[in-house]
Amino acid sequence: MKFVAFERAKQGTGASRRLRISGKTPGIVYGGEGQPQLIEIDHNALWHALKKEAFHSSILEMELAGNTTKVLLRDVQYHPFRQLVQHIDFQRVDARTRMTVKVPLHFKGEEESTAVKLDHNLVNHVMNELEVSCLPADLPEFIEVDLSGLTKNATVHVNDIKLPKGLKYVSHGKGNPVVVSAVSPLVAEETAAAEGAPAEGAAPAAKADAKAPAKKK
Repeated sequence: MKFVAFERAKQGTGASRRLRISGKTPGIVYGGEGQPQLIEIDHNALWHALKKEAFHSSILEMELAGNTTKVLLRDVQYHPFRQLVQHIDFQRVDARTRMTVKVPLHFKGEEESTAVKLDHNLVNHVMNELEVSCLPADLPEFIEVDLSGLTKNATVHVNDIKLPKGLKYVSHGKGNPVVVSAVSPLVAEETAAAEGAPAEGAAPAAKADAKAPAKKK
């Protein structure tokens, strides 16, 4: 994906506020061999770009001052309640350096699995993205997970997923976490009921006594 950015000369809270009022979003590009560079981007174009999954998980081509630089989106700051992007960060990409990035998971085939088709299990997507390490050239827009072989009450772990060539899962010490689980409707209902039930041994809420004697003056 491509986007256009412009050089930003002024910085500071006041300058950024004026920039947002004019319909632009302040940002910064860092990393690589160059120095951090202040940029500004048309807010409406950026807002629509951020709605696309690929803008968050793929190598982007930033056009700036007639030059094109490959970058990766690293951080977005949104306004607490307005539809406004307050600031955005990009990192320059070096083709020879491995990077760590979160890649979306796309699931397919669960409706054809015996867990759903025959046993009427509910499929719970525990993870929707995977953090991986790879070279920029190997970064995919998403990782496809085939669930057509899912069986009754089974689980799919990270190690069960066939990663594309060049990708390595970044575990952060979590080992082999569950990505997908198949659960029978009865178990799901019991779990939901247990989560909503009061703790065992808890005293019932006291009811107001309408006939309580009036306090002595």
